[in-house]
Amino acid sequence: MRERIRRKAKLKGRQADDVSLGEVRALIGDAPHPRDLLIEHLHKLNDAYRCLHDRHLVALAREMNIPMAEVFEVATFYHHFEVVKGDAQAPGLTVRVCDGLSCEMAGAQDLLQRLPALLGGDVRVVAAPCVGRCEQAPVAVVHQHPVPVATVEAVVDLVDKAHAHHPEALADAVFMASSNAECSISPRPHAIEVAPGYAGYAAYRHAGGYALAAALVNGEQDAESVIKAMEDSGLRGLGGAGFPAGRKWRIVRDQPAPKLMAVNIDEGEPGTFKDRTYLERDPHRFLEGLLIAAQIVGIERCYIYLRDEYHGCRAILETELAKLQANPPCLLPHIELRRGAGAYICGEESAMIESIEGKRGEPRMRPPYIAQVGLFGRPTLEHNFETLYWVRDIVEKGASWFSSYGRNGRKGLRSFSVSGRVRHPGVKLAPAGITLRELIDEYCDGMQDGHTLYAYLPGGASGGIFPASLADVPLDFDTIQPHGGFIGSAAVIVLSQHDRARDAALNMMRFFSHESCGQCTPCRVGTSKAAKLLEAPVWDVDTLEDLNIVMTDASICGLGQAAPNPVRCVIKYFPHEVNGAGVAA
Repeated sequence: MRERIRRKAKLKGRQADDVSLGEVRALIGDAPHPRDLLIEHLHKLNDAYRCLHDRHLVALAREMNIPMAEVFEVATFYHHFEVVKGDAQAPGLTVRVCDGLSCEMAGAQDLLQRLPALLGGDVRVVAAPCVGRCEQAPVAVVHQHPVPVATVEAVVDLVDKAHAHHPEALADAVFMASSNAECSISPRPHAIEVAPGYAGYAAYRHAGGYALAAALVNGEQDAESVIKAMEDSGLRGLGGAGFPAGRKWRIVRDQPAPKLMAVNIDEGEPGTFKDRTYLERDPHRFLEGLLIAAQIVGIERCYIYLRDEYHGCRAILETELAKLQANPPCLLPHIELRRGAGAYICGEESAMIESIEGKRGEPRMRPPYIAQVGLFGRPTLEHNFETLYWVRDIVEKGASWFSSYGRNGRKGLRSFSVSGRVRHPGVKLAPAGITLRELIDEYCDGMQDGHTLYAYLPGGASGGIFPASLADVPLDFDTIQPHGGFIGSAAVIVLSQHDRARDAALNMMRFFSHESCGQCTPCRVGTSKAAKLLEAPVWDVDTLEDLNIVMTDASICGLGQAAPNPVRCVIKYFPHEVNGAGVAA
């Protein structure tokens, strides 16, 4: 009785008008509308109108039969949604200039200062956090069209030509990452393409693709041997956490059905772009890894969560998933592609799950862990894109192929996203345990002219800031922690004598403050106050450490817990900068 009354009851408060209801229905289709599709529906409205009109939010709440307050709190949580009230209109065009550390070092602030006057009042120019193209710094994005190695002239020309959408990539290439082991995956700066060619479904199948997945599904390949290969290879989670992949499969495999999978391609860590680099060249190797994991673990439904900035990758995945499902090599699990909306926090596994469920991306308290209670309350296998990307190669070539690479006592291959003051930035598929000095000299053609190594970030914003004197420390899981940092997603940003480590720490803390979900006070307030303190000519070290302790000990998730790392490293390794002495000689 209560359920019937609830269904019949009208939404309280402001009522939807017929015009807005019609416009919403034209975009999202007919009911029913599952609650978890709220963010997908918001994207459809945002794409169509380049903003979210409040009248459309009221109509959407009506159509989905959920409270207006719930729709509004989700819409205002994500950076890529802009709610406008009444008759206000969105700007005709938005140009985002990345102000991440690599882009800032490459001249992003000059773009931000000069572009508004040149583009006119109908074009809005805004600073944006890292957009995942650090090897192409500085980067601007004209609506959805990236401008690599951006100049004022290039941005103005793109705006004048009204090129606002990501160029279409062609399935006209052959790519095999394993043949590029110990090489640079990314092209040299002069050869950068916004939409490089990729290996499509036909080419991938022709080269033996999906044979392993089909053999598993059809019972022709032993599942235990695949798990054993994963364990023997030493493959660990390559999103940053580093949990052994084979062990994770066993844990979730033992959970009761139904079981789900969530794949993290949010890749929001500043300095990280490896997942995009592989995805825009070889999407099916990842999809086959997904199918293999799903079959072995017993997954019924798979959800791929892709960061919103990767418009080209989304088009590739939509196209190639459709081809895979139209002509499947074997029985497929249900696969859905879900679109992020500009929230770094959704790189945290439980926040990503909340977002897939159509909610604010706020991390969950643990326990329970998502392997037991995850997506929609079911046991969930969560993986990073790159972890799944290597599954086929490891099983086909043998565990010893992957583990045979390595230096300084480490095993495996690592995809390093290298940016900053090097001649040839990009993704470098190098042995685990390589040092920063070796990585620069052997894979990046050395430092840029006029620059010498001064400092580096081994793991993006969260991984700390190390001096050149630690450039011979092996780069891998567990080798960086004793020095006060960690490798994370292997996002390496290189600084020279023309940069200051304290400026890098300030850039990162402002990023953390901007991206904090706000759920817990230590992170929400701590990152904001720390950013203010870092602006002072001389740092108040005692107060900063008080904040560091509170954030580390009391924050719910890794964002607040890791935010102090860059600050602590600068205080430890660059005391002359903390005291206002400036750049080292």
